[in-house]
Amino acid sequence: MSKFFVLILFSSLISNPAICENIKEADLSGTWYLADSRKLYKKINSYLRSAKAQNIEGETIAIISPHAGIIFSGEVAAHSFEPLRDKGIKTVVLVGFSHRKDYDGIAVFDKDGIRTPLGVLYSDKVLVKKITSAHKKIFTYLPAFSQENSLELILPFIQVALGNPKVLLLAIGRQSLENCRILGETLYQILKNKDNFLIIASTDMSHYLSDFEARKIDSKTAEAITQMQPKELFLRCYGKKRMCGLAAVVSTMIAAKKLGAKKAQILKMDTSAKGSGDKGRVVGYLSAAFIREKPIKEKERVKMREFLTPKQKKELLKIARDTINSYVKQKKVLDVETNDPILKEIMGVFVTLRKDGQLRGCIGNIIGREPLYLGVRNMAIAAAAQDPRFSPVRFHELKDIEIEVSVLTPLREIFDPDEIILGTHGVLVRDGFRSGVYLPQVATETGWSKEEFMNSLCGQKAHMEVDAWKTGKCEIHVFTAEVFGE
Repeated sequence: MSKFFVLILFSSLISNPAICENIKEADLSGTWYLADSRKLYKKINSYLRSAKAQNIEGETIAIISPHAGIIFSGEVAAHSFEPLRDKGIKTVVLVGFSHRKDYDGIAVFDKDGIRTPLGVLYSDKVLVKKITSAHKKIFTYLPAFSQENSLELILPFIQVALGNPKVLLLAIGRQSLENCRILGETLYQILKNKDNFLIIASTDMSHYLSDFEARKIDSKTAEAITQMQPKELFLRCYGKKRMCGLAAVVSTMIAAKKLGAKKAQILKMDTSAKGSGDKGRVVGYLSAAFIREKPIKEKERVKMREFLTPKQKKELLKIARDTINSYVKQKKVLDVETNDPILKEIMGVFVTLRKDGQLRGCIGNIIGREPLYLGVRNMAIAAAAQDPRFSPVRFHELKDIEIEVSVLTPLREIFDPDEIILGTHGVLVRDGFRSGVYLPQVATETGWSKEEFMNSLCGQKAHMEVDAWKTGKCEIHVFTAEVFGE
């Protein structure tokens, strides 16, 4: 018996109204896509088979897929689904939007399932309960799911490519940044302890431009997607008709980032011109994947904390001391060299100066921009002469200055503040152009609790809301530092 007939037989058995009566019937089969189950299965399967295999390094936890008539957007949609075949996905959260109803919030489909010509996709009732109890702007509202192509056109691809996962169907009403944040945060909360899930953001791209103009604009939008900055993406695209499902993409990006996605990879772009033959007025389509890396084991993180030998530390401290002496005495930048290959690697570094145990200057780069030994030299000058909180170090102070160097590991974004280990992790918070950083030793020196540490970092250092680290209104990155001094 063929795979197709097994699928249809199984679907017909479990779709029997006598077994489950609270099932919604599909609205758009026979118009937007084929109503004949055999032909529909073969059509989608042919798109999946012809989709070019993508080299995706990491785990795909979310995708973007178009929702036009299948003959127009099916080839593009297949490129986001093809890499996910046989991946054992058990839960799909489909984020669409309402073309026809006006409401402020996110509608949730709470029937037992929805039937397409390929059978029934059943709702994940546990997630339905969790998400509708999470926020007052997330509620059940079945009219949002009537005749809604942003959702229904995705369902046959789920059935052919992914089998029979349980689904959570969501339709965003007004596409505001507030609703994006609410949904993105909530999706993170209900999925953070779940395995084998996939979030799908449903959107088409530009509408009714010439083929040339559409491809040009859609390429710019695709570039913005790959930058993985949801707020900036929303502000760049809102009101400009670059994506009809902008809020679906932005909320999915927020959730994907908090769930560990580090990058967005564009898988396929095209327009409706191929399907319609009309290059004068086209709709753009895009498929993309949000990808997270395999988690770093804690033992590997610990190993990163100590990587400099006593000899290397001594050399860096000498560079810092000689540099400050030369600059304060002669206003000259010292020429320095090293033969050590480790000290030539690009790393982030801070140089901290103290006098009589009190801070006298501290400047550094979180992200390495130059070889470590040169970073120590340049940050030593900056700490001595350019820290706006202090006057430049003077000649008579040199004998009393104590030097401390902090060599930093690469930034790692986290999505749960419980991961922060006081005294071990330095923390960077960022919201758009506002950012602030504390080195690991700040917690040790102040004796702050995590609450005090993070409140001060957000409120005083980054000049954002004090509790932004709790409410998800800022990115949180951690790093470790190898700290040593004279």
